[in-house]
Amino acid sequence: MYRFSNTVIGFLNLFTLLASIPIIGGGLWMARSSTTCEGFLQTPLLVVGFVVLIISLAGFIGACFHVAWALWVYLVVMLLLIATLMGLTIFGFVVTSQGGGVEVPGRVYKEYRLEDYSPWLRNRIKDPDYWRTIRSCILGSKTCAKLASWTPLDYLEKDMSPIQSGCCKPPTSCNYNMATAVPQDPDCYRWNNAPTLLCYECDSCKAGVLEDVRRDWRKLSVLNIVMVVLLIGIYSTGCCAFQNTRRAETDYPYGENRMTKVRPRWDYYWWRWCQDKREQLY
Repeated sequence: MYRFSNTVIGFLNLFTLLASIPIIGGGLWMARSSTTCEGFLQTPLLVVGFVVLIISLAGFIGACFHVAWALWVYLVVMLLLIATLMGLTIFGFVVTSQGGGVEVPGRVYKEYRLEDYSPWLRNRIKDPDYWRTIRSCILGSKTCAKLASWTPLDYLEKDMSPIQSGCCKPPTSCNYNMATAVPQDPDCYRWNNAPTLLCYECDSCKAGVLEDVRRDWRKLSVLNIVMVVLLIGIYSTGCCAFQNTRRAETDYPYGENRMTKVRPRWDYYWWRWCQDKREQLY
């Protein structure tokens, strides 16, 4: 078990150590890009890359070179990582429990309302700096340009993504042909035909972004559960490697026998024979 646990931890950390290099490289490459969406992902990529690099280096050194303190650091950080992932997973399920689209009569697509989502997400999306970044990403992705060639029949028969439904058109309930002023959805008055404006300042657009976030976060939460189970298995193997490394450091240090077994190992008898010969000579 000694060689098995240390070998497994060593190979796993060597693999993750090599995998962290392209992650850090991708983050540094994004730092040189002028695209807002790519810059938005730069910090998380760099943080993940450096954390994986440090953890993997500590685990590799500790397991392969029998350095107990490095394995101790590795296990502590792994424990914190497992706890963090579990907390993020629970938080993600709580935050994304609300939301979802509203059926539109006679349409395939759904529409989204900002008030249907959790207060934490709503407060986040309403932040002007945050929304400015998201808005630039949507404009850069040319999501709404794909609907420019649609006919009225396409709007009846084709589906839309949440962002297209909320940002690229006014709410379906809006009526711009009425002669009398009838109270309508506030987003009806925010709509503008200009390609750079459209409904990007509408609450429905923000709701569409939150729906995309909600779906992605749900998928990420499922992945986090798998990762937590995998990390717990790796952590258990790391504990075995740590105990084996501690045992390798304390067994027979410089001639002092610490074995408690009834039948000591062969090197103990060799040490005793050398001691007897030395006493006879002097």
